[in-house]
Amino acid sequence: MLLLLAVHLAAALVAPVLVRLWGRRAFWVLALAPASAAVWALTWTSRVQAGHMPVEQVSWIPQLGLELTFRMDTLSWFMTLVVGGVGALVLVYCSAYFSASAHGLGRFGGVFVAFAGAMLGLVLSDDMILMFVFWELTTVMSYLLIGHYSERKASRRAAMQAIIITTAGGLAMLVGVVLLGEATGTYRLSEVIAHPPGGTTATVAIACLLAGAVTKSALIPFHFWLPAAMAAPTPVSAYLHAAAMVKAGVYVVARFAPAYSTHQLWRWTIIVLGCGTLLLGGYRALRQHDLKLVLAFGTVSQLGLITLLVGLGTRATALAGLAMLGAHAMFKAALFLVVGVVDAATGTRDLRRLSGVGKELPITALAGALGVASMIGLPPFAGYVAKEAGLEGIEHLGSDAGMQGSAATLVLVCVAIGSVLTVAYGLRLWWGAFGTKSAVVPESALVPESVATQEDGAVSPGTVRQAVPLVGAEPAPISHPSLLLVWPALVLGLLGLGVALLPGLGEHLLAPYADTYPVGEPGHLALWAGFTPTFVLTLVILAAGAALFVVRDAVERWQSRAYRGPEADRVYRRSMRRLDDVAADVTAATQRGSLPLYLGIVLAVFVAGVGVTTVLGTSWPDEVRVWEQPGQAAFAAAAIVSAVLVARARRRLKAVILLGIGGYAVAGLFLLQGAPDLALTQVLVETVTLVVFVLALRRLPPYFSDRPLAGSRWLRLAIGLAVGLTVAGVALVAPGARVHLPVTEHFADEAVTWGGGKNIVNVTLVDIRAWDTVGEISVLLVAATGVASLVFLSRRTGSIFRAEDAMRDRAVWGGPDPMAPLRRGLDPVRNEAAATDREWLRAGRTLAPNRRSVVFEVVVRLLFHTMIVYSVFLLFSGHNAPGGGFAAGLVTGIALTVRYLAGGRYELGEAAPVQPGVLLGLGLFLSAGVGILAMLVGGSVLESWIFEVDIPLLGHLKLVTSLFFDVGVYLVVVGLVLDILRSLGAELDRRAETGEDEPFDDLAGGAR
Repeated sequence: MLLLLAVHLAAALVAPVLVRLWGRRAFWVLALAPASAAVWALTWTSRVQAGHMPVEQVSWIPQLGLELTFRMDTLSWFMTLVVGGVGALVLVYCSAYFSASAHGLGRFGGVFVAFAGAMLGLVLSDDMILMFVFWELTTVMSYLLIGHYSERKASRRAAMQAIIITTAGGLAMLVGVVLLGEATGTYRLSEVIAHPPGGTTATVAIACLLAGAVTKSALIPFHFWLPAAMAAPTPVSAYLHAAAMVKAGVYVVARFAPAYSTHQLWRWTIIVLGCGTLLLGGYRALRQHDLKLVLAFGTVSQLGLITLLVGLGTRATALAGLAMLGAHAMFKAALFLVVGVVDAATGTRDLRRLSGVGKELPITALAGALGVASMIGLPPFAGYVAKEAGLEGIEHLGSDAGMQGSAATLVLVCVAIGSVLTVAYGLRLWWGAFGTKSAVVPESALVPESVATQEDGAVSPGTVRQAVPLVGAEPAPISHPSLLLVWPALVLGLLGLGVALLPGLGEHLLAPYADTYPVGEPGHLALWAGFTPTFVLTLVILAAGAALFVVRDAVERWQSRAYRGPEADRVYRRSMRRLDDVAADVTAATQRGSLPLYLGIVLAVFVAGVGVTTVLGTSWPDEVRVWEQPGQAAFAAAAIVSAVLVARARRRLKAVILLGIGGYAVAGLFLLQGAPDLALTQVLVETVTLVVFVLALRRLPPYFSDRPLAGSRWLRLAIGLAVGLTVAGVALVAPGARVHLPVTEHFADEAVTWGGGKNIVNVTLVDIRAWDTVGEISVLLVAATGVASLVFLSRRTGSIFRAEDAMRDRAVWGGPDPMAPLRRGLDPVRNEAAATDREWLRAGRTLAPNRRSVVFEVVVRLLFHTMIVYSVFLLFSGHNAPGGGFAAGLVTGIALTVRYLAGGRYELGEAAPVQPGVLLGLGLFLSAGVGILAMLVGGSVLESWIFEVDIPLLGHLKLVTSLFFDVGVYLVVVGLVLDILRSLGAELDRRAETGEDEPFDDLAGGAR
């Protein structure tokens, strides 16, 4: 089973390439994927019937108990035949249906095969979570297939409508799946069916499961999405809306019916929705003029009948329902394919413009006749056998299912009336497509009925006005398409005849599923069961349906005058429009462009949710130790005071400095608490952050707002205090709520044993929780890219400013050129000596005199190389002592920062003549590469390897491969700092000097 799914996946992936190479002929190759599933199911027929059901199980997420479990019983075997067999024939049909120059054939083929694979996984899954995954995959794939003609508004709307409705139902079904899984303690589908839970849980789960099935199978009140989906290509309609997607909901009903069909909520939901859909779909089909819409509403009607049969809960109706499911897949897929042939031959699907098609296309007419005969229940076809068994089973509902006589009679009457409608619209379909008419309606006479009342300009299915036939009007011209378009439909039609001739074999194959139902006598499939009341009822149905067809014109006129009630499609569209209006109003009220407002709302919700729960729903510790030494109180007081002053500050620079003071105070707390690594990192981060803020503040107004806003400052202070108290409360109660040992319980031993280091913090980052670090450095890379992209509007990389550029042209700051003596041809040796004597930094002379500080330049010259060496020391010693790649990268970043502050943008180019993107990419590649390399040599991803060797003179050397991971972290941090310096520093300097940009006054707009 896994192999079959892999075959479908591979076919879906290579489909675009195959179509590009072989054109439409590639569909023949793609058809092998679903065909292989059907053939595989056939090879298991005898064993499945004997109870030897294949099971495959692969561990997916063992920690969560999730498994990839597949199992094939009679129901899934039958569905595999339907999904695979019809899918293969439809793909062969596609090879002749689409033109050679059609756009997007490769994508269509890939999505089609992927949908077939998703349906196969759905019907074979024995794990409910896995079943839901495939359920949603069918939803996504159907969205892509329905919207294949993406340039058409109708296709886009139909696809969106289908995915919204079926996704909503799928989410409801997920709730039911979770309820059942948690109630039974297992998500194994076969075990849940064998031992179903009861009580309120079962009631809610039933409602949720049926919500998913109803939306997927287009039962009322969600039936309208299926006719709208006829905007899809005809092969999509033949497969998704006849044999596959809409049968997914029926499959769910059939799968859970043995467990819950006796539940009252289940039974009456199935009866009401099944009967209502059967009648409504048949009634609406009688007044359609588009052949695909006739079939679409007919499909809605038939889905109501099939759902009713498999969901009623008796063995007889279950057998009939499964037989009807197969018969419907054959005749309805055949009829959709036939309509595609008619459309290709005449250029229209309007039955009022078609005449004489049957004479010109006799084989197509024969295929259509076979499909219609099976659909209306004419003997000897599969539809007749299944419908006879269904009527027989419904007739005995009172005795088999314990249903009240009036209810059983009502169901029988509804099915009989629905069958009459089926006969009427079936005959109307064939006559409209292939009959020779004395009068046809020209295309110009087909006017939309109520365009003015359609708010979005669209015409719903069934809103075309009845046009008066005009004698002498020319019918649609008829061409002769390829026979390859015809024979897939003919094969399906003949299959509907062939399987009906072997009813005993069909009963033998399907009876094991029907026997899983708890009540009722076994049903039977037969071509002739004698002159029974059911046979008489069948004759009455056929006669009444034929009479209704004869008076079809009068019926259409009556329907056009009759009150239609609220159109479900129109109700949906208006509801969605109102929802959009509400969403726009909510967005306008909440998304006001004010960052302080957004942050305030988030924090207020945090306080209201977490804070209230912490106070009212937890128990406080009996003893709280405020501090362990007085120094902690001093640092805490500094952090508190700085935070309060930040909340009240109006000047940006003042707020940044106060914020930095609070950060340094927190670093002091870390240090006193015995966490030197955290303290070092905190100090370095605060230093870099302070510089970055100052660089950005150069281009921002000095004040947050032009107005005092004293009230808002007090509000900010109140929110800050509330959040602080909430976090403190959580910190107090969280340790007492722990029920398991902390994950760090064994980190100390693992750091030495597996990580080869004594610095637990660093080993955790580069070994024990290396995946987290990979994610964090990826975020840093994205952040650096985002910052630079906001600044470099015209080009991403920016220039590397070198001192030679300034010396070659002129001093950046203007005025007399200090480098002129060097360029006047003086002695190079003396010039070099003179220049060396007069400069501490190579590019220092590119700054204006009023921006230079000799003391600063001297200090930077003395400390820069020391800082670089110290960062390298932190990098290599971090595995056993405070340090590591992150801290080392920050030290290097600070060294580059002070070099830039002292010498300007040209000095930054001299200090680091490399693009930041190179460092960022190289660092991420190195960190990820170390993890992949470990996997290639037989270990797990990101596993560390320890090498120890004795080197003469140097002594014992211990090398851990996580060092290279740490080097990658180091490069990413350096690249991030360098990118920020180039964007917020050098690039803004260049714009200020060239006058390209004005200060970003508009950035303060959110606070005004």
